[in-house]
Amino acid sequence: MILMSINRRIVLIFLALSIFYLPALAEDDYSINVSADKFLGAFLTNESGYALYYFSDDAGMSEESACYGECAAKWPAFYAEVISVPESLIAIDFAAITRTDGTKQTTYKGWPLYLYSGDKAPGSVSGNGREENRWHIIDPQDLPQSF
Repeated sequence: MILMSINRRIVLIFLALSIFYLPALAEDDYSINVSADKFLGAFLTNESGYALYYFSDDAGMSEESACYGECAAKWPAFYAEVISVPESLIAIDFAAITRTDGTKQTTYKGWPLYLYSGDKAPGSVSGNGREENRWHIIDPQDLPQSF
């Protein structure tokens, strides 16, 4: 009878501990991740699964943003204070810049990162090709080099 009671206690303790520890083990929380679209391929996302974009007008600006005012209202700058990425990405490819308005913005290989206000759900890429094809999702394997 005592042995059965000890076994039950051990099982209950194990179950109680697993409630606290298994969710942390089962799900990785990345500030930047990779998702995929069946037509467009792989692209970077934020921690909530929303697509990250680059702006072709930022080319040649040496890690500076060209998107302010109305542009920034539609295309908010993305910033993650702590960069954590899956093994398929390299954390040192990400950095932060201070925009001329004083806010911070995360960059990927020198390109400032943006979200699109028109993306209404995680995985949406409705900003890709917008505004005369100047906005693009970021394929981590095929980003244009301009800096």
